[in-house]
Amino acid sequence: MAHEKQFYINGEWVEPSGSATLDVIDPSTEEAIATIALGTAVDVDRAVAAARAAFPAYAATSREERLVLMRRVLEVYKSRYADIADTLSREMGAPKKLAHTAQAAMGTAHLAKMIETLETFAFEELRGTTLIAKEPIGVVGMITPWNWPINQIMCKVGPALAAGCTMVLKPSEVAPLNALIFAEVMHEAGVPKGVFNLVNGDGPTVGEAIARHPGVDMVSFTGSTRAGILVAKAAADTVKRVHQELGGKSANIILPDADLNRAVKLGVEGCMRNSGQSCNAPTRMFVPADRHAEAIAIAKATAAPLKVGVPGSEETVLGPVVSEVQFNKIQRLIEIGIKEGAELVTGGPGRPEGLNRGYYVRPTVFANVTDDMTIAREEIFGPVLSILPYRDEEEVIERANDTPYGLASYVQSGSIERARKVAARMRSGNVYINYPAWDAGAPFGGYKQSGNGREYAGFGLEEFLEIKGTVGYGAA
Repeated sequence: MAHEKQFYINGEWVEPSGSATLDVIDPSTEEAIATIALGTAVDVDRAVAAARAAFPAYAATSREERLVLMRRVLEVYKSRYADIADTLSREMGAPKKLAHTAQAAMGTAHLAKMIETLETFAFEELRGTTLIAKEPIGVVGMITPWNWPINQIMCKVGPALAAGCTMVLKPSEVAPLNALIFAEVMHEAGVPKGVFNLVNGDGPTVGEAIARHPGVDMVSFTGSTRAGILVAKAAADTVKRVHQELGGKSANIILPDADLNRAVKLGVEGCMRNSGQSCNAPTRMFVPADRHAEAIAIAKATAAPLKVGVPGSEETVLGPVVSEVQFNKIQRLIEIGIKEGAELVTGGPGRPEGLNRGYYVRPTVFANVTDDMTIAREEIFGPVLSILPYRDEEEVIERANDTPYGLASYVQSGSIERARKVAARMRSGNVYINYPAWDAGAPFGGYKQSGNGREYAGFGLEEFLEIKGTVGYGAA
């Protein structure tokens, strides 16, 4: 790559203000594949200044001008699709198939949906004699994670472009290379100077500088709840909008009338996908107590054969987790699960057999898990499933909601009416009934400590807009 040690500011690749660097590690080999520059507050100042200077002209562009630009971005993104997918596979360990069919594909899907949204979005509405106008909020600071990198970049950049905002992006320093390619896409697409800026760096330095910056009107953050709290505190002094999509500990309620074999099998696969590194993964599986043993057998038969291996192999289902830090955290929590008395069904501590290096985790299933166990409370962010038996519907709804998180819930039932009634009582931003197809138009975001605000389609676009009421506008 040509720009690993540079930042993209005001339409140009520029040298960093400091000399600090960081190796990007391939999690399958534990070896460095690139070295990036780490930014400072000075670099953030430069990027924010460029974004502020570009804002008046870009905010004044028409819907049609933005659509032309966004369609061009989509066209160029597609031309770099293979580069992005291959890079994602190397830097965050996604299996090749997942990287090409899901990770990179999310960028295409979100931008296409945002273009479709912009085509018909109502920026103005007359209510009586008052004009309700929705205007771009200004300069947006964006801090994105490593687990679905392009997904989260496009969930922020897409609506910002559509709204008429300018932006400064800090991608995860753990998986930053895909973002550098994305900056090349933006440049080739002809995004005006200063509209899109990228500064690499870590959270305590660049992330905090973005959140604190008085020239940033909104910060959009995706990551852990712990980090989200720090972002919100840093942003508080400037009273900017803080938009967050944070952690989760999603319940998967399998009701007695569900097809148990299908419900458990797909629940295990959903939990393990992307090596368990999804904030909305269904990690707490609630099953009827009288079918607990049956569910255990199905879960074991599903999880045990999952192929863990190098990302480049077509046979690999689960690649490594992203880093040594994550690997050690997951191992610690698996050990705690055993120590606290959960029944280890399959998997467990250590690497899978035959893998002596790389951050590979054994697909792990625990059963007879109780609500007070650490593995039922903490977000593990690895391929670890907890099975919890329950007695009746009222009990399971109460227990499923008994979590500080509220990002997603899952309900499986043979009766759509019954599933709908349970879904209505879930305290989460999303509920998925009977493993539906993914919907780019559904709002995505959480209740409680899973964040505030929503992403995807019109719901995401709304977050980047201010509302202005002009009273008397329609008076004769």
